[in-house]
Amino acid sequence: MYKAVLFDLDGTLLHMDQNEFVKAYTGLLMKTMLPLGADIISLKKGFGDGVSAMLANDGSINNCEAYWKAFGAAICGDVTPYIDLCDAFYGGDYLTLKSFARENPHADALVRALKQKGCKVVLATNPVFPLVAQVNRLAWSGTSAENFDYITDYKSCHYCKPRPEYYLEICKRIGVEPCECLMVGNDASDDMKGASEAGMDCYLATDCLIETDSYIWQGERGTFAELTERLTK
Repeated sequence: MYKAVLFDLDGTLLHMDQNEFVKAYTGLLMKTMLPLGADIISLKKGFGDGVSAMLANDGSINNCEAYWKAFGAAICGDVTPYIDLCDAFYGGDYLTLKSFARENPHADALVRALKQKGCKVVLATNPVFPLVAQVNRLAWSGTSAENFDYITDYKSCHYCKPRPEYYLEICKRIGVEPCECLMVGNDASDDMKGASEAGMDCYLATDCLIETDSYIWQGERGTFAELTERLTK
């Protein structure tokens, strides 16, 4: 039995087409930000530069700082009003994006079973969102944030997937060794490659599989239902 099981969110605990979701999310966010004064070209550049800064973060600052530093440089202005707006957005209009997601019928049962066995459970979703966004999106999967020992978000993390440092930072926070962990995700590169390089066992969930010719996962794979049956015996 593992001491900790880490779950990716989008495409794993929560079933969705990530391309469709991201397109709808970015469009809604840009529309929400536009009244604050920056033009749409600057906003799109700020968003893109901010995400790139988080993905390239070397650990010297947290992802939140990396994002807003890059965003501010792109719009050539004060980011404070945008931060305040986003805090409200992720608890408000963001919730309308639930229509792009589908509940995972096995998510809650597996998470609860692991907790009952004394296993630590982590939501290891890419930390490019504030905590409120992660928690609200998690609820769409059919399970609750209350069942998790730790949820990664852009304030608490200093790295992003697929860097092994992202997974090592999680281990340090929850007090376990990588060899005592199982990472469950649907993205062969972001989830399997990074976590395995950090020293974790990995399971590639195939329900919403993301895999490219550039990286083929050679380890264990299967449906989320099959994993649930295995871990709840």
